[in-house]
Amino acid sequence: MKLLWPTVAAAILLAAPAHVSALNDAGQALPPVEMVLQRVAEKSAKADENEQAFQERYFFTRTRVTEYRNSKGEVKKREEKKRENNPLQKTLAARPQSSGAKPPPTVGTKTNEAVSETHSNVRGKAFEKSDFVPNGDLLGRFEFTVTGREVLNGRPALIVDFQPAEKKLPERNLKDRFINKAAGRVWVDEADYALVKADLHLTERVNVVGGLVGAVWKFTFGFIRERMPDGLWFTRNSNWHLEGRELFVHRTVDFYEERADVRKVF
Repeated sequence: MKLLWPTVAAAILLAAPAHVSALNDAGQALPPVEMVLQRVAEKSAKADENEQAFQERYFFTRTRVTEYRNSKGEVKKREEKKRENNPLQKTLAARPQSSGAKPPPTVGTKTNEAVSETHSNVRGKAFEKSDFVPNGDLLGRFEFTVTGREVLNGRPALIVDFQPAEKKLPERNLKDRFINKAAGRVWVDEADYALVKADLHLTERVNVVGGLVGAVWKFTFGFIRERMPDGLWFTRNSNWHLEGRELFVHRTVDFYEERADVRKVF
């Protein structure tokens, strides 16, 4: 259940109500939350453009590892996928090809396999980006505090803590149940106002009816992003840990993704 948590983190941050300015340990005034939200919104609006430009200019190797464990912590299944992003190959592939070549056959995907220790439906994207467009519906779900600054990769970042608001929140679907119980900390680059780092977790058990799992009692997520000299940002690594029940099977899943060998081509 990957859940697109980087997008969730941005959406949650943008949904924060305004707070007054605070002082960090050095006595330097911290910016008000409303200003931070506005800048993050402007940066987030260009996220797709940033990612496309990064993939067009940079070579990198992406590795994804997913491990499924049983109730004893034993690894019952491990999946590893590697892919290269090579802008040079993409440029060659974009050139006109001779006609007559047949497209590769479409491979079907099994969807009726029984859940077991070696088969799980906890994978892929449970939500889409459109589910987390910042709007009035998200306002007031969280209590936010700008707590200070920290230097990450030589750049000052604002530290923002958040937790669910102490009131009854709407729960119309699975998305709402996860968002309403999310808490944690995000770091925002103070110059670019890009999300640099996040550590999020569930504050309560989430029951899932008709979804991927029967219940999730622990879910943590984190990611780290880096800024390249040309101003483009990319996610260096991300990871999540899930503990829950999928039908009648105790499910512990660990996921890790990394982009390595990053170098500029164009």
